[in-house]
Order: sequence, then C-alpha cells, then structure tokens
Amino acid sequence: MSDGLRIDKWLWYARFFKSRSLASTFVATGKLRLNGTSIAKSHQIIRVGDVLTFPLGPYIRVIRIEAIGTRRGPAVEAQGLYEDLDPPKPKSRDVNPDTPAPVAKREQGAGRPTKTERRATDKLRGRE
Repeated sequence: MSDGLRIDKWLWYARFFKSRSLASTFVATGKLRLNGTSIAKSHQIIRVGDVLTFPLGPYIRVIRIEAIGTRRGPAVEAQGLYEDLDPPKPKSRDVNPDTPAPVAKREQGAGRPTKTERRATDKLRGRE
C-alpha cells in the first residue's frame, strides 16, 4: 500500500474536499483527469509523480502528486502532498485592494425609492 493510494482518499488527505464521500462523488462525475486520462472510478490508484487536472470552484487545478500521505492532517501537512503546477490567478480586486468597489447606478423612477424620495412622497401626501 506504500506505493499507491486510492484517489478519493488522496483528494481527502490533501484537503481538496471536506469528506471522502464528496471526493468519491466528484471522481464519479468524470471531471478528473489522471495523467491526461479521464477517470470515473474512485478506486483508481495514484502514485508519486502523477498529474491531476480537475475543476474546483472557478479554477482549473493542475496538481502533481509529491507524496502519498498516511492521514488527513493539518493544512500545512496537506500542502506538502502536492505541487500546484498552475496556481489559481488572483481576481482583479485581489491584486489591488485599495480600489473601491463600483457603485450601483439607479435610473430615476426605476426600482425602490430612496429614503429622501419616500420622505418627499410622505410630505406630499401629508403623512409627515
């Protein structure tokens, strides 16, 4: 067992998924590639040096397995199990956090009225 490990266990050890059953379900979808070959069985054995390619959130992860691992340890230990060949790119906002977020624009008469518009309407109707 020291030369390989089931892929669902390894994905769980490396903390890509919160549970082994989630990892197994993901592998069954067929979205995971092992050395360029699509796999759909969670009992597939992986070894050191294999390359995994799979979508995770908005990113496509390309991972080379550096170690098999023996347990699901802390995050620092999990990061030592693989090398990220194509790290996720930061979002444009993450690059410069000093830039303000864009403000939503509202055309006159569209959507809910603002507080001052509501007060003006109440004043017009005599509900002050």
